Amino acid sequence: MQNRFSKISLLILLILTLTAPQVKSQGNLPYVDDKPIHFGFSLGVNFMDFAVVPDSISRDVSTSSIMPGFSVGAIADLRLSRYFNLRFTPTLMLGQRTLNYSGFSTDKSAVDVISVPLYLPVYLKYSSERNGNIRPYVIAGGGLWMDWGRNKEKAVLLKPYDVLMEAGVGCDLYFSFFKLSPELKFSLGMDNILTPISQRDSGSFADDQKIYTDLLSKLTTRMITLTFNFE
Repeated sequence: MQNRFSKISLLILLILTLTAPQVKSQGNLPYVDDKPIHFGFSLGVNFMDFAVVPDSISRDVSTSSIMPGFSVGAIADLRLSRYFNLRFTPTLMLGQRTLNYSGFSTDKSAVDVISVPLYLPVYLKYSSERNGNIRPYVIAGGGLWMDWGRNKEKAVLLKPYDVLMEAGVGCDLYFSFFKLSPELKFSLGMDNILTPISQRDSGSFADDQKIYTDLLSKLTTRMITLTFNFE
């Protein structure tokens, strides 16, 4: 699982590296960073995953190859100082994770978990000195995750709320009429988002589906997000 995350991270960092040198013009939007408040929007790709703790040592439960999802959001940026900004970026996401169960006697050994979260994060952004039309930065923060894609008839049901902590890197690229910022973030969920059988309506799913939840002790969110911010 860590190898998959490492490969994805290296691929995304390569994209960021190749993108930055393409900005050749100098001095675009010289005063854009002096605005006390500005707004924008973002488009992105997310790679959702689980950190899985099985309930039984005799069973192995893991996530399969990570599938890309999509995200779209708004940006509100407050300038705190020359180097620091406070950012609020409400974002709607779509993603899917697949749980694989080894040693199963039934035909179905995998369960798909679809999430449609509205994510409400707040970040502190620290930017370096601007060099021509390039300005790297680091970002850290977190926020509330509200999942609108819950299906109570599924074998595995996630809780509706989670809290995520995030850290990432990015680079502001200044064009003639807008600023583009490729941004790579790593996210960790703070809560166990697995809904236990005792908290579910037993009439909403078949008895033979219960084992998929019984074999799990804990699920926490892990995610990599590549976002393109337009400001």
